[in-house]
Amino acid sequence: MARPSDTKTRIQEAARELFLRQGVQNTSLKHIADRLGITKPALYYHFDSREDLVRSIVQPFMDELEAFTAEREPGDARALLEDYFDLIWRHREELMMVLRAPAMLAELDLVERMWRWRKQLTTLLLGPAPSTAAQIHATVALGGMSDCVVEHATLPLQEVRAAAVEAALAALT
Repeated sequence: MARPSDTKTRIQEAARELFLRQGVQNTSLKHIADRLGITKPALYYHFDSREDLVRSIVQPFMDELEAFTAEREPGDARALLEDYFDLIWRHREELMMVLRAPAMLAELDLVERMWRWRKQLTTLLLGPAPSTAAQIHATVALGGMSDCVVEHATLPLQEVRAAAVEAALAALT
């Protein structure tokens, strides 16, 4: 018999795959249970709701983003952007889920957290009192990097990383 943690991991993996293919809103707990050949009550043993399941998948990404901004000091923009790119590349599936289901962010109370780490990242890049124009440039830089991770997820990491970081640096100037 599978350990509960093994089953929980299997549920998360199946859910992630279905969420990416069908979208979060179009994937029910029944779809996930059927995919795994388990009953819905078995799934409910591990997750109280679809939102709980989505949160369990997205939460590590959010936690890592917050830790990333909390641990960094202002400094070399290139190094910061390279490290940020590496982080979002590692979590590109979660990023795709979030971007494809923005209403889910509100349901999971993650919108404020996302704005907070984005503002912290901008402050690390630009300092505490950037001009409006500089803030817009940072929005383009960071948003563009996220878009590159999603749009070019099937290309080699180094190819996408190099071009995305260069474009982000150019946007900041």
